[in-house]
Amino acid sequence: MKRKIYQQLLDWKHDRRGEVALLIEGARRIGKSYIVEEFAKNEYDSYLLIDFSRVNPKVIEFFVLYLDDLDMLFTSLELYGKKKLIPRKNPTDEASSLIIFDEIQFCPRARSAIKHLVADHRFDYIETGSLISIKKNVKDIMLPSEEHAIEMYPMDFEEFLWAMGDEMMMPFIKMQFEKRKPMEAFHRKALDYFRQYMIVGGMPQAVQTYVDTRDFDKVDERKRDILSIYRNDIRKYADNQETKVAAIFEELPGQLQKHEKKFRLADLQPHARMRDYSEAFFWLSDAKIINCCYNSTEPSIGLKLNEERTTLKCYMGDTGLLISHAFDERGIVTSELYQKLMFDKLEVNEGMLVENIVAQMLRAAGHKLYFFSKYSAKEADERMEIDFLIAKPTITSRHNISPIEVKSGSHYTITSLKKCIKKYDKQLATPYVLHDKDLKVEDGIMYLPLYMTPLL
Repeated sequence: MKRKIYQQLLDWKHDRRGEVALLIEGARRIGKSYIVEEFAKNEYDSYLLIDFSRVNPKVIEFFVLYLDDLDMLFTSLELYGKKKLIPRKNPTDEASSLIIFDEIQFCPRARSAIKHLVADHRFDYIETGSLISIKKNVKDIMLPSEEHAIEMYPMDFEEFLWAMGDEMMMPFIKMQFEKRKPMEAFHRKALDYFRQYMIVGGMPQAVQTYVDTRDFDKVDERKRDILSIYRNDIRKYADNQETKVAAIFEELPGQLQKHEKKFRLADLQPHARMRDYSEAFFWLSDAKIINCCYNSTEPSIGLKLNEERTTLKCYMGDTGLLISHAFDERGIVTSELYQKLMFDKLEVNEGMLVENIVAQMLRAAGHKLYFFSKYSAKEADERMEIDFLIAKPTITSRHNISPIEVKSGSHYTITSLKKCIKKYDKQLATPYVLHDKDLKVEDGIMYLPLYMTPLL
């Protein structure tokens, strides 16, 4: 399936010409290995893929024995992979051969060796992996500065549309967004696509199954396979944090179901403190299983400067997985339940799904996730809860931060947003309400259909 990250790979190949290796981080089963191998097949004369999750242990020994003899290292890798590698003829040439280190976290020595391999300059190198930053995977190695890291996410809404065979809808959505004009006759079709995307999710296997079969039972099976992988990873790799990581993971749907979506540690353990669970949250975040959203105590330039890390919201990295995770009574989400979700007929707090998919789309668009929560026991005008804050690309002393309210259903209020605008108007950019209706601008607030979220 067509993925946007392919262009980033091309840019790296053409622009950097082997001066750095490329590190692709992302959750399990989001298509890292697939897209990198497709890139290798299309853009190089030859390539060698080493999957450290299932490689012969002797291959790992190569990176211990032969780092001072790269000729021997490359010969050994060629013999193992039964592939002939073609060195660069000139330092400024694009490489003819690519070496892929898949699941690099299982061989920290190979990652450490990147410094020497890049300096040798014979070949290009791409590393893929998850859990890249946890202590276990960086212990006793020097992290190479000759590494350019990019994050890969589940398929975004436009990639989902491509998979569905529609390459015209998103350009039209972008055009209407830029013109600040409603979608009108095309709104319903775009919203139908969006609801399909929300409930199927962006995991490539689930999307491909949906495209091929339109069978929600089979789609759900694929998603449950992925959830099983995540649970197995927690048991195998979370080490002394396993119990806490598992508790957070299993609690996610219940936390998001609540009207107040800030994560309540007390639901895990009475008198629990963030300092006791911070490493567990980091593990899940580093695995890209969750997207953490932190409270920023002031909606002003430099959201990170006002970050309060003891208060956070936790979203699933993929909303399709959240649905399978949440509705787990019989081990599978039936087609009937999916159909009800599709047509908004299920008696459930859909707000958790809508807010999760917005977080997912904002993250894929490159935004760090922040919300704004302010409490006052005395002043009602000082009490407000804003779902998201995003920084606009133009940095100035004012008009940089956009508050976002996410609404599900037809009837809602925006009391907190109006309070926020009244109090902080001079330092805010355009305020947004994301809902399932068409685009409109009213009282300085832009109301956008949910499927326009990636454009913010």
